[in-house]
Amino acid sequence: MNGAAPASGRPAAFFDLDKTIIATSSTLAFSRPFRAGGLISRRAVLRSAYARFVYYVGGADHDQMEKMRQFLSALSTGWDVQTVRGIVAETLHHVVDPLVYREAVSLIEEHHLAGHDVVIVSASGAEVVEPIGEMLGADVVVATRMRISAGRYTGEIDYYAYGENKAAAMRALAETNGYDLARSYAYSDSVTDLQMLAAVGHPYAVNPDRDLRREAVARGWPVLVFTRPVALRRRLLLPRPGTAAALAAAVGAVVAATVYLAAARRSRGRPAGLPSTAAGWTGPPSAPAARG
Repeated sequence: MNGAAPASGRPAAFFDLDKTIIATSSTLAFSRPFRAGGLISRRAVLRSAYARFVYYVGGADHDQMEKMRQFLSALSTGWDVQTVRGIVAETLHHVVDPLVYREAVSLIEEHHLAGHDVVIVSASGAEVVEPIGEMLGADVVVATRMRISAGRYTGEIDYYAYGENKAAAMRALAETNGYDLARSYAYSDSVTDLQMLAAVGHPYAVNPDRDLRREAVARGWPVLVFTRPVALRRRLLLPRPGTAAALAAAVGAVVAATVYLAAARRSRGRPAGLPSTAAGWTGPPSAPAARG
């Protein structure tokens, strides 16, 4: 592990978003709603669809990420910020629900049950990532921030959550929030997140591209395969604290889930405290250790 904070805090779980929690680029997934909202042309929608296909099939190496950054920066120049936020809010479940991996949702739930903060660290824009993070119950979101002038995007980037910037953000959060990176977890699909994964004591390669798979094998990192989508509106996530009803529901859910996980660990011989979805699972959903 490189650059981890001293072992003096609590664990956290850091998740990449695109192709780790959801099956494609979160920003490009909104191309059709953006067209319906008058932000982009039909031609731009087609270009976005092609970019999504290339991203899905070819992975996200440095060159691909740079092309994606340039494309999205040029595409969004002049967009009204409030219009973008409104479109994302109105279409979030319709767009994102079919793309979310069931296994990722289970893993997020298990980290919360273990008392870990869940942090999404994504190169996609904050206007898209933050609502998705809220929907998934993330405690913290780190995302790219576009420059804004007079309520519109300028096409320039104030902060790019990519590469070493992700690892630096994790170290900063570890210091401010009291995370122990040596005991923390990280999940990503791309070799461009190598520094992010190397910053924690428990890195996992999720649906890894060819280069990350090679690195994972060389470094002895576990590999997870996520394949099953889930409609979040039909899945019970732990409610956020703040009301008596939410607290009561949370306590009930924690008790039930704790009993279930304890029984599962006893039956499968998993070490206590390790998220069950991640514990030694390297196969597809049909593998015996997998669960929804």
